[in-house]
Amino acid sequence: MAANALDRQLTELEASRYRFGRHEAARVVKLLERLDAARFADTASLIRFHEALLFLRAFPQGPAVVRVTGRILNSFHKKVEALRKGGADMDDFEPIEVSGIAGTQMEDTLSFDVASWLIERMPNKVEIAWENYEPGRELGTIGPRFIPLIEDDAYVEADTPWRRWLEEAGGKVGRKTSASPAWLPSWLMERFEQLPLPEQQKAELYESLRVPLRWNLENSVISRTRNWKPVRSVYYHSEALISRSQVSLANELAGRPPQLTRLSRRQGEQVMDLIREVMLVRYRELYGTTLGDPASVVRSEVRADLGTHEAGRGVSIYLWNLPPDRRLPLRAYVAGLTLKNGVPVNYIEAIGLCEWMEVGFNTFYTFRGGEAGWIYAQVLRCLCHLMGTTCVSVYPYQLGHENEEAIESGAFWFYRKLGFRPGRAELQKLAEREEDRIAADPKYRTRARTLKRLAAGHVFYDLPKNDLPGSEVGAWDRFSTRNIGLRVNRRMARDFGGDAVLMREHSRRALERSLGMRSGGVSTSSWTPLEKAAFENFALVLADVPGLRAWTREEKEDLIRIIRAKAKADEMLYLHLTQRHGRLRRALLTLGSE
Repeated sequence: MAANALDRQLTELEASRYRFGRHEAARVVKLLERLDAARFADTASLIRFHEALLFLRAFPQGPAVVRVTGRILNSFHKKVEALRKGGADMDDFEPIEVSGIAGTQMEDTLSFDVASWLIERMPNKVEIAWENYEPGRELGTIGPRFIPLIEDDAYVEADTPWRRWLEEAGGKVGRKTSASPAWLPSWLMERFEQLPLPEQQKAELYESLRVPLRWNLENSVISRTRNWKPVRSVYYHSEALISRSQVSLANELAGRPPQLTRLSRRQGEQVMDLIREVMLVRYRELYGTTLGDPASVVRSEVRADLGTHEAGRGVSIYLWNLPPDRRLPLRAYVAGLTLKNGVPVNYIEAIGLCEWMEVGFNTFYTFRGGEAGWIYAQVLRCLCHLMGTTCVSVYPYQLGHENEEAIESGAFWFYRKLGFRPGRAELQKLAEREEDRIAADPKYRTRARTLKRLAAGHVFYDLPKNDLPGSEVGAWDRFSTRNIGLRVNRRMARDFGGDAVLMREHSRRALERSLGMRSGGVSTSSWTPLEKAAFENFALVLADVPGLRAWTREEKEDLIRIIRAKAKADEMLYLHLTQRHGRLRRALLTLGSE
């Protein structure tokens, strides 16, 4: 097919994503068939075809569109391979916006947990990218744990052959070696996993090596091309997609609460595998997508009376917490993933304390024209219900602070038009001035420089008040747990000479006295290690709370219950308990707002 003809058909296919009607599905299928039979001579055109296929698989006009897009995507690696054999520049597949296409190669420096998972999922297909790696002295420091006598070379020689040491120790003799043997990462990972250390320390040691790994996706289901899942019931679009201007966040949040169902551990593990696949091929890792607790996964429930997902329109929302041994000291953490007709379309991160929640929501590039505002509203419905949130905060990066992509997309206005308000008075006034200019001139567009100013602070959405103590509008506008942490560290430097161990011990004893735990016979001696760690963390914070001894007996008992809940199986119990302790809430707000 001539280049001009191919470009016209791709343009027509891209336009068809937003056309709906009685015969539109048949037209889309014919166009897909023609493009499937075409010869692609350049990577840019093939990438355009790939992205349109994924969008149509998520937002299909009919069953035939689902069948044809699925068939083409499942064999898409052959088109990539044809380009490679034709001498195309394969570097075009590397940018984060289009990475992860079947048939391409990926390279990244992964965390211990994800590297271990990937090596297990793709045995003998992951290699070290040696041309981009020179270990240096860090391997000399860590290597003696599993490479005998390496100290005699690493400690005193300037030309230590690090790769040779690893390959010899890993059993190079008798193996089918290559320029970069695929068995070596597996051997290396086994050595770290066998170290007699806690998991977090193993991870810290491995990650200090900064090992770049490379793998070929081939036709793997881990690829972005194929990591969608079949669903029992597909939602077909016969009318225009819901635009952001049609979404009333107030109405969505005021509706009846969503139904969330806890999955079995096995189902939860499948979700954890999926989110790792989704993030891996997009060169992304979040704390909660890497370390999610499979026992905590909930999803939007299926309504038996309608036979559709609770969120509706083919949308399924999955949310989960961190396992007890990986939790944050103060805040509760929720991560999540949204599927549209089985296709991953965005990921979610929410971190909360009391009734306040800071949320991150990232729709993948391919789907940013697909009902993002409405899906965001459904995600907030689920998060607010699960976490008990009445104050939603969006951090500046999401708005465009040090994030050019968000500036280019006008992310601030996405949130503003949904009802979010800047937390800083000067930014609220600036937003109002820009709104006046837009109202006076529909062609007016906010300049990038102004968008960067607007993105300098958090924005907030306040739900109607409920029976939570003191949930007044604006209470959390200046709050940050970073303020609490920095305050604790200033006290450590001032009063304990920078000795964290000494400060922890002193703070623990002080909190025990303030709560009457010694005189009352109550002791932490029978607590689990995680409960004791939670007690120490709270002791560091509460040392700066005046009048703690004057709290009522009930308030002190409730505080102990909150601290122990931090280590329980369900972290949402901890979060909900903090919402009901008015005095603790006020103390945390004061410490974090200064």
